[in-house]
Amino acid sequence: MALPTRENSNVSLSDSNYGPIPGESRAYVDYNKTAASFPGNITGATMPTEAEPPGPDDLLFQNLISAEWAIFDFYQQGVEAFNQSSFTDLGLPNTTYDRVINIRDNEAGHLRIFQDSISATSVKPGPCTYDYGLNNASTWLALQVVLELSSMAFLTGLVREAELKDTMSALVAIAEVESRHNTWALIHTFNTNPFSGPADTVFPYANEILDLTNRYIVPGSCPSANPVYPSPRQKLPATTAVVEKAKGIVEFEFTDAGNQPDWHWQQKDRQYYAVYFHGVQNITMPFDIKTNQSDYPIMFDAEQGMIVAVIANKVGAPSLDSVVAGPALIIEQPSFS
Repeated sequence: MALPTRENSNVSLSDSNYGPIPGESRAYVDYNKTAASFPGNITGATMPTEAEPPGPDDLLFQNLISAEWAIFDFYQQGVEAFNQSSFTDLGLPNTTYDRVINIRDNEAGHLRIFQDSISATSVKPGPCTYDYGLNNASTWLALQVVLELSSMAFLTGLVREAELKDTMSALVAIAEVESRHNTWALIHTFNTNPFSGPADTVFPYANEILDLTNRYIVPGSCPSANPVYPSPRQKLPATTAVVEKAKGIVEFEFTDAGNQPDWHWQQKDRQYYAVYFHGVQNITMPFDIKTNQSDYPIMFDAEQGMIVAVIANKVGAPSLDSVVAGPALIIEQPSFS
């Protein structure tokens, strides 16, 4: 089958039988070409073709495909920028570049699944332009494992938002594939034990993690018809977590000079907390607003998986509006220290 090209009308994307069908076509398994694979080779948003109310999970899939465009483009940039020797020069097996292409093809399949999951009454968001600030294969591989870990964390949260059982099942199926991608990276690239303990991290507020991908979007580059991403968007102060395990502390750095926390806007002496999510549990530590530090949660199984940390005004961050900054991703496995 010839793949549709950029010249095709986006209206055709409303037809689930248009182009290769996920689960039936090898295009999402081993397309194996440098050029972007369908539907990643079609730009622009797809407008609604019916004037009816949105489907029950349209907003969820609009958020998800907007994130998936960023992930697909990350792999596409890797396929275009590198070749087999880019990775063998790092001492990696000569199959590494082929696997990167395979994952790119899988991600293209995710795009099509998510497009098909948005009803004909809602916009299907198109890709923006993305800048990952990468200049070599080594830094690309480091970000790759962060993106895959993040994908699993936000998918566990999105499941909680789904209205339809078919959506819940689809999200679990996609998460399983992302887990395979990450397992490959941990074994193949980092020579690390891939097992992260009995459960990957559950983070209940998926849009907060999705919002992290906005840092890679070139301002003004998204199709004008795209909805706000993610929706709803809290625009929380961005933070990174610097872990000093020898001292038993975590220091939070608020990285956006134009969006800093205001610790006193609700009340002067309010207590804030660093809430750490790992596995299916969370642990709360007092947060010092003078030093921007908290104790490190030593109760968690060390060097396993990922910890998602937020700053909250209530123990356990029990609701979306209790989170006032973050999230910060603390990658325990592999260790980048």
